[in-house]
Amino acid sequence: MPVWTFGLFIVLMNTTMFNVSIPSIIGDIGISASLGSWIISSYSIGYALSTMIYSRLSDVLSIRRLLSVGLVILGLASVFGVFVENFQALLAARIAQSAGAGVTAGLGLVIASRYIPYERRGRAISMISAGSATAFGLGPIVGGLITEYIGWKGLFGVTSLVLVLLPVLLRLLPKEQPKPFRFDMLGAVLTVANAVSILTAVTQRSFFWLAVGIISIAVHTWALKRSNESFINPKLFAEPMYRKLLFVGFSILVLNLGNLFIMPLVLANLFRDSPLIIGLTIAPGAILSAFLARFVGRWIDRYGNMRVLILGHVILALVLFVFWKIIGTSPVVILVGYLFFSPAASASLSSLNNETSRILPSNLIGSGMGFMQLIQFFGGSFSVAVCGILLDNQKKYSLAHAYEYVYAALIAVSICSLFVLFRYFLSNRQVTSLPDNEARST
Repeated sequence: MPVWTFGLFIVLMNTTMFNVSIPSIIGDIGISASLGSWIISSYSIGYALSTMIYSRLSDVLSIRRLLSVGLVILGLASVFGVFVENFQALLAARIAQSAGAGVTAGLGLVIASRYIPYERRGRAISMISAGSATAFGLGPIVGGLITEYIGWKGLFGVTSLVLVLLPVLLRLLPKEQPKPFRFDMLGAVLTVANAVSILTAVTQRSFFWLAVGIISIAVHTWALKRSNESFINPKLFAEPMYRKLLFVGFSILVLNLGNLFIMPLVLANLFRDSPLIIGLTIAPGAILSAFLARFVGRWIDRYGNMRVLILGHVILALVLFVFWKIIGTSPVVILVGYLFFSPAASASLSSLNNETSRILPSNLIGSGMGFMQLIQFFGGSFSVAVCGILLDNQKKYSLAHAYEYVYAALIAVSICSLFVLFRYFLSNRQVTSLPDNEARST
């Protein structure tokens, strides 16, 4: 798991490193800002979809084979990216990267759920979440340093290190026997169409793509009812507890990525901080989150998922409330606030994913955890786009007022998520308090 977490750290840092290099890329290859945004959004969309696909395939194909395919694609695409000279080649490299990158996020939770006993699983999943939190925090710093002293093409060189990790992981992973299956190609295509059209509609604010997304979802719903072996297993949605956890997972990423989107803007526009100072302000929270990961995992295994998940949610809501009230007063507020926010977000995700692995039957682990990852990543992309729209709609007000308005919206999301979480907690207590036979039927 530590080796896997390091690989996930590299892959996720590949997302945040490019954020700070966009101005340099736009200037070097001579493209508009709207085209430059596709360097980020194309990777995000592809990453979310490939996460789901690899997780679903892990139900029937060996993890070793899937890992080999994913990391080879990611590594070769990164090597290719070092030599790109125009926008078309750069976009192709980023899309190819995203096609392989999802293997680490998708299969990491599958491995933890499949091979690590439940009483120790919280520590493993916390380790994965710590790698994610550290990547989000250190990515802008690493990206800024490489872009400034080496050039933005050096970012591809960092990601190509996954090729070195591949033989190590293949040696450590257990061997599995593939199972006979029929791949639902139509379901996979419709899943891609659903996610791409909805994310494009949000990021581009397009009613056309929204209509395409609604139609594709309707067609996909019809196909699910007629297929015996669908790409997204419809049995997942028959579980009300799983549906509640999906909403909570979506909300956590809305809060996390929404806050990560707003904080740099506040530091840059209200306090005139440089990109390096912004990264140094955010990094301590990410580093603390990684340091606390081993303790969070022990707390989850000792006290249970729900206590950690509820506590993490409460801390997230309190930090957002403080940001809403006084974020414009000093950069120290952001530094101290994120020291609480980042570990709370990491602990919430760890306990949520562990709880999801607990309620899913073994034959639905791959598809269930994969769809959870897709919903979470969709929540992050959705949050960034909506926060941008909210800021645009507040242009007639001061910047401080606009940021407070966005934080008020994030607080509303946190309250809704807490409400759903308490309903899940109460329903879970009612089921576990029943006799065994009645609890199973319930």
